[in-house]
Amino acid sequence: MEEYLSFLAGNFIISIPNLFTALLIVIISYYVGLWLSRLLSRVLRRQNAEPGVSQLLTQIVKWTIISLGTIAALQRFFNVTAFLTGLGIIGFTIGFALQNILQNFVSGIILLVQHPFKIGDVAELAGFDGTVLNIGLRTTEMKTLDGRIVFLPNGDVLAKPIINYTRANLRRVDLSISVDKNSDPETVRAVILRVLKNVKGYMDTPEPLALFHAFGNSSVDLIVQFWVNTAISSTPVSKNEALTLIKKEFEKMDIETPYLFSLQAIQTQRKKPLKRPVKNGAAR
Repeated sequence: MEEYLSFLAGNFIISIPNLFTALLIVIISYYVGLWLSRLLSRVLRRQNAEPGVSQLLTQIVKWTIISLGTIAALQRFFNVTAFLTGLGIIGFTIGFALQNILQNFVSGIILLVQHPFKIGDVAELAGFDGTVLNIGLRTTEMKTLDGRIVFLPNGDVLAKPIINYTRANLRRVDLSISVDKNSDPETVRAVILRVLKNVKGYMDTPEPLALFHAFGNSSVDLIVQFWVNTAISSTPVSKNEALTLIKKEFEKMDIETPYLFSLQAIQTQRKKPLKRPVKNGAAR
């Protein structure tokens, strides 16, 4: 018994330097993790990240550093390689089984940190246009323009182009207009540019354009481009208003469109009686 106690005491005395070294490693790793988490928290605050996401990321950084320090401390007493190998295999298996969930989770963190859009923004996400209602760690909720509520996986949102319409205060509206080929080009152009100034949200800069670009069978085709302030009017509303005003002004100025001309021609042709072949013997 005395020999056993002497053996334990001897081993304890021998391991005292390792104990102090291990304790020092744990203490240093704790303060390094704390310092890095506070540094990350300040950076995320400057990026206006969500408080919940900031706390989650800072805690992950902090405890990762502390865990690495603890493993390094335990290495002073026994070989932890086999233990870490087992943990790695288990982690790989779990990660492979939950790869889609983890992908969406990481994508959600990136979206909340980078802020390509925020709640209330009108944007195009993963092929859907609508208003963002909520940004979670796994999915993003939005209300589409036709009233549907869509939950989009954050992995899909981050993997595809994101178009934020709200951040673009100025947007260009494109119109395709056709007029009769006998219309005076300068008169048509002047009428269109004058009418556009009455559209709600219309902007003088950048300069609007009315460009002739092609000849149809009975028409001359134009591309009309003008800019609107989206804080005042949306692009669909501005487009509708512009087309309505242009149509009314065309009617006042007797500027014909090829559609009306073609419709009149079709109606005229339908009024003509159809000639039917006379069968042999029908006149008898």
